[in-house]
Amino acid sequence: MRRLVLLAAVVCVALSATACAPRIQEIKIGCNAELTGSIPVVGQSCRNAASMAVDEINKAGGLEVGGRKYTISLLVEDNEDKAESAAAVAQKLINQNQVLAIVGPNASRNAIPAASICESAKVPMISPWSTNPKTTDGKKYVFRACFIDDFQGVVTAKFALNNLQAKTAAVLYDVGSEYNKGIAEVFKKTFEASGGKVVAFETYTTGDKDFSSQLTRIKDAAPDVLFLPNYYSEVPLQVQQAHRLGYKGKILGSDSWGSPEIIKLGGADMEGHYFSTHYAPDIATPAAQSFIKAYKEKYNGVPDDVAALTYDSFMLLFQAIKAAGKPDRQAVRDALAGVTRFEGVTGVLEFKGTGDPVKSAVILQIKDGNFKYFETAKP
Repeated sequence: MRRLVLLAAVVCVALSATACAPRIQEIKIGCNAELTGSIPVVGQSCRNAASMAVDEINKAGGLEVGGRKYTISLLVEDNEDKAESAAAVAQKLINQNQVLAIVGPNASRNAIPAASICESAKVPMISPWSTNPKTTDGKKYVFRACFIDDFQGVVTAKFALNNLQAKTAAVLYDVGSEYNKGIAEVFKKTFEASGGKVVAFETYTTGDKDFSSQLTRIKDAAPDVLFLPNYYSEVPLQVQQAHRLGYKGKILGSDSWGSPEIIKLGGADMEGHYFSTHYAPDIATPAAQSFIKAYKEKYNGVPDDVAALTYDSFMLLFQAIKAAGKPDRQAVRDALAGVTRFEGVTGVLEFKGTGDPVKSAVILQIKDGNFKYFETAKP
């Protein structure tokens, strides 16, 4: 009998100790990324940075929210760089996986439909890289870590006018992509309103490989600068074909040039050209330098803008979850909307009544086979 009483006492003490010990709970975060399709480097960078951000929190013992510790469970899904798949992934993460929030998609053509799903379900979403205004327009639950096309289109147009001394410009863009089309239109409007003239405004369709007809018309128009607001996987071929046709003018791009893959694909044809983007590794802040160092050690490569923006998106989300005081979708949404200052890898941002952050852009030049900082463009 004494043994039974002693055993019962031990069990009670063990149960009491267990009850008193802080319990680690779980927060699920979804990542909607372009792992396959036409821009797989974007998806890979997104997944790499997402894993890095989550590992950093978990290795530190979890995220403390309202006095409790939570481990972060990362659920990465491939949207195949397709609008319909991006929407389906959002639905799966929300309805099946019951995530607290979603980071991604990146490309605007995928982020826009996914954003509609998240808004309808009242689930917070942060797109690291989608710059098209439609992603957040009229939405309360959708945010982004990057500037928008309107700002980028103005920045590139003014850079062409003021820095490149261009009086005439030509534009070649994908008419089927919201991102490309949006920047092209803002660039044209700003360039002409500031005294320049767009002498050719040419389009193509996603997947095209032959741009000779459009580029011949552009070459014949003899612009001072050619603006290509297109993806890293397409631009090298466009630049190479332009050069073969005899175009010798300046070439300017947008943040979709941001992957080092563009230099591998384009080689010497990309040398000397400029593009607007989100951060410059060669003038990185101490926080950014720490991120770059850790990323290099883990993935053996310099993080591109997608990686930097994805890392910022997760850290911004973690800051909001802590501020919310509980892992509740509405509370997290409200905390995100209330962010007045966030210091990230890509700079300082704040929200002022919309999901679009107020932040700066940088202009980089491709020089000696690398991306080099040229100047900062403030809002």
